[in-house]
Amino acid sequence: MLVVGLARTGAATALFCTARGARVTATDSRTESEIGDAITKLRDAGVLLELGSHQAKTFLEQDLVIPSPGVPADEMHLQAARAKGVTIWSEIELAYRFLKGRLIGITGSNGKTTTASLVDHILKTAGIQTVLAGNIGTPLISCVGATKDDSCTVVELSSFQLELIDSFRPNIGVFLNLTPDHLDRHHTMEAYGAAKARLFENQIGEDAAVLNADDAAATPYAPSLPRVYWFSRKQRVAQGAYVRGQEIVFRQDGVEEVLLKLEDIPLLGSHNVENVLAAAAATRLAGAPAKAIAKGIQSFAGVEHRLEFVAEITGVRYYNDSKATNVDAALKALDAFPGRILIILGGKDKGSDYTVLQKPLREKAILALLIGAAAEKIEKQISGSVALDRAETLERAVEAASHAAQRGDVVLLAPACASFDQFQNYEHRGRVFKDLVRQLENHAAGATSGKG
Repeated sequence: MLVVGLARTGAATALFCTARGARVTATDSRTESEIGDAITKLRDAGVLLELGSHQAKTFLEQDLVIPSPGVPADEMHLQAARAKGVTIWSEIELAYRFLKGRLIGITGSNGKTTTASLVDHILKTAGIQTVLAGNIGTPLISCVGATKDDSCTVVELSSFQLELIDSFRPNIGVFLNLTPDHLDRHHTMEAYGAAKARLFENQIGEDAAVLNADDAAATPYAPSLPRVYWFSRKQRVAQGAYVRGQEIVFRQDGVEEVLLKLEDIPLLGSHNVENVLAAAAATRLAGAPAKAIAKGIQSFAGVEHRLEFVAEITGVRYYNDSKATNVDAALKALDAFPGRILIILGGKDKGSDYTVLQKPLREKAILALLIGAAAEKIEKQISGSVALDRAETLERAVEAASHAAQRGDVVLLAPACASFDQFQNYEHRGRVFKDLVRQLENHAAGATSGKG
């Protein structure tokens, strides 16, 4: 078999298969020095390595090819292998065949990580053994050994992972929302939505599908075979979780139970109310009692890089939302604050339309600091809606924001772009932002103590 791409998921897949007796070749367009430490482990395990470029012949000689999520499904060597009848699976498809226990799969354009983390936290609060994996940072293939017949695996799933499944089937599938993202990869919204909706493809009558009743783009993907549950901030649902007045209610078979009050949700933003509703529905269906769901939500500390409060310096609050890697996520971040926002935008463009940011920027922001490769495009598309600063780098943006901000203002990193132009990933970008803010905090503290 062949593993394509040797980032975290590819390396884990190669080692997993080798340990089970497979003859594994791994290929990566990067060189050995570019890949780094993983090479030694792979070589020691007996993985045959082809580095620096992909050899067309190698793809055609395999029984099975597992491309990493970062490798497009329409990559030319994969297309040639597919035409020859070679089986091509994503890593989650392979892992699924070895998993034990129940599986909750969570996808959507935004909110996946927060919702998956919250589901995991609620289930643990309820005393249910869980494994948290997938696009959230730990490949599902790495967690197979931790699953048991009575455990529940919670998996964050990207469109890249779902587009190459075969029999992958979650007992509970959650589709949070669908907004433009990854169009540089999927090319059309139809292809992107179809990839996401494969989450429900193999479900059977006893399974559950959970969808956002308020998201017009996602609702058409409601499947016919599994039991369908909804979540909504705006309307009563026939089955599922919704907001009634100031309460979150779960409704099933005509019976309603109050889970908690809206004021008990510790997370900022109306979008996080949706994430809480989705998590409440999924965990109730997984057997968590209402009291455990309330306790789990109330005690949830949030997730790093998602509207994460970093510091307050001389009355200015700094928030890290580096995970806002698309325009819709940036819109939701803006919506979480009443106004007086200095927002840092930019990075690697994914074929996005930034014009939709104009109205909220006009209403909420006082300055947009633009960084990275997409800065010029963003400037053209939001020009006239807010004061602009072509900061170019994150360091310069934080510095400029600190000088421009006044007491009561919010400095918000919500880039609306991928990070790969200047950073390894969104986590790296978020950590750099936090380090820069803490340097400001230390400088401010030193200045204050110096005055004393």
